[in-house]
Amino acid sequence: MAEDETGRLLEKLDTGQKVRLLTGASNWRTYAEPAVGLRPVTMSDGPSGVRGETWDERRTSLVLPSPTALAASWDEELVRELGGLLATEARRKGVQVLLAPTLNLHRSPLGGRHFECFSEDPLLTARTGVAFVKGVQEGGVAATAKHFVANDAETDRLHVDVRVTERALREVYLAPFEAAVEAGVWAVMSAYNKVNGVTMSASPLLEWPLKGDRPLPGNGPVQGGWGFDGLVVSDWGAVRSLLGSARSGQDLAMPGPRSPWAAGLLAAVTAGLIDEARIDDKVRRLLRLARRVGALGEPAPARRPLTPPAGERALLRRAVAAGTVLLRNERGALPLDPDRLRRVAVIGPRATAVRIQGGGSAEVFPSSVVTPLEGIEAALREAPVRGGADGRAEVTYTPGVPPDTRPRPLDPAWTRDPRDGEPGVLVRLLDADGAELHAEHRLSGRIVEPARVAGAVTVEIRALVRPPESGSWTLGVGGWGLISLSVDGRTLLSGEFPLDSDDPTRVHVSPPYRCARAELTEGVESEVVARRRLDSGTGVATLLAAAPPPGDAPTALAAAVAAARAADVAVVVVGTTEESESEGRDRESLALPDGQDALVRAVARANPRTVVLVNSGGPVALPWHREVPALLLTWFPGQEAGHGLADVLFGHAEPGGRLPTTWALAEEDVPVLDTRPREGRLPYEEGVHIGHRAWLRAGAEPAYWFGHGLGYTTWQYEGLEAPRAADGEGVGVDVRVRLRNTGPRRGREVVQVYVARADTTVDRPVRALAGYAAVEAGPGEEAVATVRLAARALAHWSADGGRWETEPGAFTLLAGSSAGELPLSTTVTVVAPGPLAPDSSMESALR
Repeated sequence: MAEDETGRLLEKLDTGQKVRLLTGASNWRTYAEPAVGLRPVTMSDGPSGVRGETWDERRTSLVLPSPTALAASWDEELVRELGGLLATEARRKGVQVLLAPTLNLHRSPLGGRHFECFSEDPLLTARTGVAFVKGVQEGGVAATAKHFVANDAETDRLHVDVRVTERALREVYLAPFEAAVEAGVWAVMSAYNKVNGVTMSASPLLEWPLKGDRPLPGNGPVQGGWGFDGLVVSDWGAVRSLLGSARSGQDLAMPGPRSPWAAGLLAAVTAGLIDEARIDDKVRRLLRLARRVGALGEPAPARRPLTPPAGERALLRRAVAAGTVLLRNERGALPLDPDRLRRVAVIGPRATAVRIQGGGSAEVFPSSVVTPLEGIEAALREAPVRGGADGRAEVTYTPGVPPDTRPRPLDPAWTRDPRDGEPGVLVRLLDADGAELHAEHRLSGRIVEPARVAGAVTVEIRALVRPPESGSWTLGVGGWGLISLSVDGRTLLSGEFPLDSDDPTRVHVSPPYRCARAELTEGVESEVVARRRLDSGTGVATLLAAAPPPGDAPTALAAAVAAARAADVAVVVVGTTEESESEGRDRESLALPDGQDALVRAVARANPRTVVLVNSGGPVALPWHREVPALLLTWFPGQEAGHGLADVLFGHAEPGGRLPTTWALAEEDVPVLDTRPREGRLPYEEGVHIGHRAWLRAGAEPAYWFGHGLGYTTWQYEGLEAPRAADGEGVGVDVRVRLRNTGPRRGREVVQVYVARADTTVDRPVRALAGYAAVEAGPGEEAVATVRLAARALAHWSADGGRWETEPGAFTLLAGSSAGELPLSTTVTVVAPGPLAPDSSMESALR
């Protein structure tokens, strides 16, 4: 009935009205059309929080653990619940479409945006993504599967031509999107990049397999079309041509109001260059999306939050522990017992400057952040122990490395608005004569979107800076065009800095800093003023930042060693920086920056009870990992970082995470590493062999295998049961794995089943993840995991036949706790070859 009504509404619109709807009305909204009762649809980033329509630090958001941390939980119910929390946040901010989840893969650990992706594996990514989509859309908000497709690195991401075989596309890179479509996702975002020579906003992949709008050539039954009925929205600025994209399955060009479609689509339709039936299909999909999110016809009734507000922080805290991966725990180093601690040394730059999210377009502003240091202190305050004067363990902190000398936006802790005296900065918009048109108090030196005021020519950021230490400070202004910087009326910097990039993140979100140095005195205020001319084409983001004087590395390291020696346990928190891991650029190295490897080694030598927490969005090299008794991966853990990590450290919660990506000991060991195009092309020469599959084919041993993670108990795998035979017509099999909790406390284990095939004519992985399930049991208890393997797990894509096929013969099933720890195995024989039946879909693989 709704589809019939959508058709009737379409008949009320003339060609001009239809075409107008297909480009955004603004950065984040679509056009309204009163003639059919269509209201604007508002979109927003992102996967770790909902920013809303504006980049304003005064409009805060809840911050979830990064998508990599969500995948590390291997817990779809938790991810679904967190998706519901995002839906509640979206509705609170007037957002109907959330631009998430990111379903691209961790092809290379150098990928700079991997914190926003789930994993290296198509099945784990698919299952996690489906849970995310369901959670968001159950809350009445559209999820958006992005970036379709093969957008797995940041180098030259707007123009790179990814060369990949049809089989690798189907089995690896398209698989998570197929799963999202079969789960009912309402929107898909086309990527910036090209695939096999065609930019994705004009790619035939948008029609087939995504929409299933046309059959593949050839005789016989056709498989592989998904029948997506939702909206294909472009990545921001990804529609860069007219006819190719308009003739494709691309439906909506964002942002607006300017785009190639806004400039020429109506004329192209009028001239007969584009069939109006294509326009009708695009508009029909937009109307369908609007109806689903309550922007068409009668407004949707108000929904109660899926998670009550009182439970939001508790859920985020639980999610931190669920995604934290315990890589090592020698001699029972963890959990820590407060009753046995008199002094705890917390060391490392990320203990206080914790990274809770990755940088780039998906970044949001948290209302509060609990650091690891704060979490540890709070946990010990709540547990009376022997030791300090008040009966509790004493906590000391030292960074162990010199202060970061890279500029960071001005901190309200030591800056204030010169007009009202409040912590923060004064932002003014000036006309051509320098007269003030608008002024407002802001909380940070990072002004991504100043107010829009007619006649404004210059944006000014002004602050009284009271530095916490004396010395030569680095001051920086981020932005493009004509820029100046002064301190106490003395000009330090003035110049024209032309735009050198068309990457939206670099232009509009994180422009580079132009720096100068100034001598500042501790406790003495200086007035710092940055100005930038708002020239057309230079964006509006303007940043005023500072960095303290360089410190002395040997002195900082010596202080950390002394603190570690004097403590019962040393907790070292290290991690990546905004420069080493962020959207818009790939990583240059897997090494931890700023001497942090040396810090870990020195502390571990000084105190044999050293626990290391790694605060990064993706893999880093761990050359010292065997030198520390306990090692935890925290990822980017969201705003409740400190409380959730303290829960793990002190045993109030188990470290629930398992690796979603294989971790190398050293960069040179990684079998698939390259992210840099050659002559504009990035060949995926490894085919279907990425992640653990690539390590297995290379015969190499990583530091930690995909799927690895320890808890606070131990498990014995005792038995594996599977049918002896399976037919090749698309019916999956159930595998039962028996295991026993052999440790001292209740725990959760993620049971993983992999498939291998020795005698084969197909280029298969040595083994690949085929299914998984989690079990819980108390000490001494037996548990049985039932792992569903869809027929797709035993199949391969035949490019010649254009379909999924199953090779007859014996497949080996292996069960265990990671891709490298599989103590159980059995054989299942496929007895009938042939193309797969409909039950072979990705949806069946997720049941």
